[in-house]
Amino acid sequence: MKKISLILTVVFALAITFTGCKKDTNLTKADIIPQNFKVDIPSSISNSAAKADKDGVLNGNDIYGHLSNFIAVGESAADIVQEIMRAIRQYDLDQAMTFSYQSDDDGRTKNVVIIENSEFEGTTWEYELTMTDADSETNTDGGKAMQIFWNNSPVKGISILKPYNLNRKEQNDRSDENTMYRIDYSEVDATYDATMKVYISGLVLPDPTVGDNKFAMETMKMFVGKKGDIVDVFGNSNHPNASFFDENTVGFNWAFAAAGDESNDRGVAEVGLPPSNLDETSRTVLLDDFSIYNVFHSELIDLGYQEADIQDYLVNTQAPGYFNNDGFVSAGQAPSSAYDAAETSMNNLTPYNPILISNLVIHFKNDDAS
Repeated sequence: MKKISLILTVVFALAITFTGCKKDTNLTKADIIPQNFKVDIPSSISNSAAKADKDGVLNGNDIYGHLSNFIAVGESAADIVQEIMRAIRQYDLDQAMTFSYQSDDDGRTKNVVIIENSEFEGTTWEYELTMTDADSETNTDGGKAMQIFWNNSPVKGISILKPYNLNRKEQNDRSDENTMYRIDYSEVDATYDATMKVYISGLVLPDPTVGDNKFAMETMKMFVGKKGDIVDVFGNSNHPNASFFDENTVGFNWAFAAAGDESNDRGVAEVGLPPSNLDETSRTVLLDDFSIYNVFHSELIDLGYQEADIQDYLVNTQAPGYFNNDGFVSAGQAPSSAYDAAETSMNNLTPYNPILISNLVIHFKNDDAS
């Protein structure tokens, strides 16, 4: 019986440089730039290490393993924002100014405008930085490559990126022209010490008939929140060409809720496979009715497999899945009480409405559709 391996590949190859505009390495205002713009995620829910497979049993890492790919996307996005803020600190870009520079990456002129007291999405931000690709400013997108909005006290910010305009050399395929990322970071949430949301839209879908391309991701949204030792993670990605055992049933969200405990490196996760066009917000529907076990079981029954064989095969699909630093440990029942704190927190998390994630589009400020 074939295995299911959902492979997500998202490349964050963005080099944020401000070569030629450096003012002084002996900064006097850098302290007003936020030092942190990311939430670190415990390795217990970001480690993809696999364990040995058993004949006729779906490996737990085939089911839960690509949770680490989701986490990698989020952490890479956070690293981008962190590097952006470091560049802002390094070059003392903390006041209204306008300048241009030639990018070391694609050799193209980039224009940068920084303004104070900018309004976006109902919030007045202390600063807004907008970067454009100079030769593309007459295009429909205005040549926008990056917009950052941030407040320093308390720390909160939004970063919106368009790789095609950031580095035309790396993003030279016009099929990638509509790919965009957005990262929201906040230290003002009443529930968490710090939160991060990662959005991705417009990823190009490769030919689904080649290899594992049918599992390619088009959009995603993920939340990460840290409270003490517990880090909550939940979200969805949309895979419009994905199918599993029944090739005629196509288009799924990969929806999940997970929590990691930094105090003991334990993690817990649940995964659902709701249809891409499902309009639903209920945790019960998303993670129970459309659990991996239920979706796979239903398809295998419809294809004529025997119940006993199905039960043996799907043993590791029972929810939730339990993890340590070495990856998947077990499914369905906690190995010990060391997982209690993470599981309690995970049980309060709900993925996003699938149809909203499937239709996700990211916009810069002042875009016509925003």
